[in-house]
Formats: sequence, structure tokens, C-alpha cells
Amino acid sequence: MSSFPIIRNRRLRSSAALRNLVRENAVTVNDLIYPIFVTHGTNVKDEISSMPGVYHFSLDRLEEEIREIVALGIQAVLLFGVPHDKDAHGSSAYDPNGIVQQATRLIKTWAPQLLIVADTCLCQFTDHGHCGVIHVDEAKGKADVKNDPSLELLTRAAVSQAEAGADIIAPSNMMDGFVHAIRQGLDAAGYEDVPIMSYSVKYASSFYGPFRDAAHSTPQFGDRKTYQMDPANAREALREAESDIAEGADFLMVKPALAYMDVLRMLRDRYQLPLVAYNVSAEYSMVKAAAAQGWIDERAVVLETMVGFKRAGADLIITYFAKDIVRWLQA
Repeated sequence: MSSFPIIRNRRLRSSAALRNLVRENAVTVNDLIYPIFVTHGTNVKDEISSMPGVYHFSLDRLEEEIREIVALGIQAVLLFGVPHDKDAHGSSAYDPNGIVQQATRLIKTWAPQLLIVADTCLCQFTDHGHCGVIHVDEAKGKADVKNDPSLELLTRAAVSQAEAGADIIAPSNMMDGFVHAIRQGLDAAGYEDVPIMSYSVKYASSFYGPFRDAAHSTPQFGDRKTYQMDPANAREALREAESDIAEGADFLMVKPALAYMDVLRMLRDRYQLPLVAYNVSAEYSMVKAAAAQGWIDERAVVLETMVGFKRAGADLIITYFAKDIVRWLQA
């Protein structure tokens, strides 16, 4: 027998106040991490053409951005470096005076309370654009990213970032064993209290295009499909997450987030670590482009998407919309 008219689900939707009372998920400023791109040079604040509203900052222009972020109440930034010089081993990634290390030290003088999450990878620092050490097999005419030699360099980068003052190390390279190697390296250097926000589930996605413009990290040959995950796979994400948990990760991340909310939910249902959704560059740029044409309500679409990440199980959201979101929430 039908329960209608006794049960009327619309009763709890009849006013804004009622809807607010029974709302299951909400986005707050405390959920947001804002990415920043820092580079060499002087008086650089260059808008990234494929990411409207996102900029490259030289160190002498960075303080104004940090002051704005702090004033909005955002508590964490994700720092990406765009170096002046690149080489086969990405040596500026672990240079104590590398661009990320310099920016970290400066930010800590301006805003010591602001959490700095340091992206730990080699791709934007290597001249070949891959996330590790390249081995060329002349006989086969083939170049491969070598896993284990890459771990040593990634660990050196993580330790140098921690030494500069990074609060959280966020390795994004998808090498096997990267969390274990970095955890051992940090502990041996006396940084056992610095957590690791692992890019645990990072897909070889088509949604990274604008970011590669921003980070100048497009591979010069081949692609990253031998180390980043196949977008068709979900169960494999559980294996990746389980490996990282066993190796000492403190956060798990799913990247990209929008096309992989099922994966976010799978991880949320199985694991207790804080879960991070990365709202990536193309997800940002597509919304900006559609809004510029007047096809969508940018504010409504962005806030709905953020609530979707929270509903899927994310605790934290890395997003280029962070500043906009805070302003909308405060309006």
C-alpha cells in the first residue's frame, strides 16, 4: 500500500530555513585549499591564458596574493613551482634555493599561520616533462620512466621542502613506493611530524590540459599512462589507496574529482583517513568559459559541484575557485 498522503517528503523543503536545518552537506572555508603558481623573475603577475583568474607570481608579487588569501580566511595553499632552468633529473626540485623553497620561506615570514602544502613531483622541473628519471634503451629505441631511481630524487625534494618550512608534503608522481620512500626520508631528516598528503589515486586524465600550460609540464615525448591510472579502472584505486595507507600516508587524494566521484565514494566507504578531492584545471576552465558566454550561472554551478564533492565523501577540496567560493559564502 502507498504511504502517501501520510508521508510527504516535500514538508522538509517548504522554506529556506527548513532546508537549511536538514541540509546534509555544506562547504565552508575550512574545506578549501588554494593552488598557487610561483616563478622566477621580477614584477610577474601573468594571467594563465587557459585559466582565467589564475596567475603566475614572481616572489616580489607573491605577498599581495598571500595577504588576500589570509584575509579571506583560507587556511592552506598548494604550492607549485615553475622554474627558470630545467634538466634531465629535475634538480631544481630539490635545490634548497629552488623556487618552491624560496616561496615557502617567504610565505612563512608573511603568514606563519598559513598552511603550505608542497606539491612534490619532478615533471615541471625536468626538461622532458616526466615525473621521474628517464632511461633510454637504445636497442629498442624506447624511453621509460624508471621507478626506483626516481624515488631517491623525490625524497630529496620532499626533505628540501620540509626544511624550507612546508607544513604538508603532497607527492603527485605516482611512482610505486613513493609514500614509503618519502616517509623514510622525512623521518630520517627529523621531520617525522610532517604529514604526507598523497595523490593516491591520480588518473592519466584529459582534464589536466590547462594545468600543463600553468606548470609548463607537458611531456616532451609519450604520455604518463605507464604510471598514472587508467580512467576506466576503479578497483585499482583501492589497491593504490591501500598501498599508500600501509606506507604511511596521512591523507588520500582523488585527482581529478568531478568525473571520479564514484571513486571518492569508494574510498570514503572503506578508509578513515582524511580524503581530498582535487577540482582540476579543466574542470575550472570549462566552467569559466561557459560562464563567460552566459550559458551557466557560475556561482550556482561551482557551489553545487563543491557540495557534490562533499556528498561523495571528500573532507577537503583543492580548487582554483577557492577565493571565489569564500566570497560567495560571505555574501
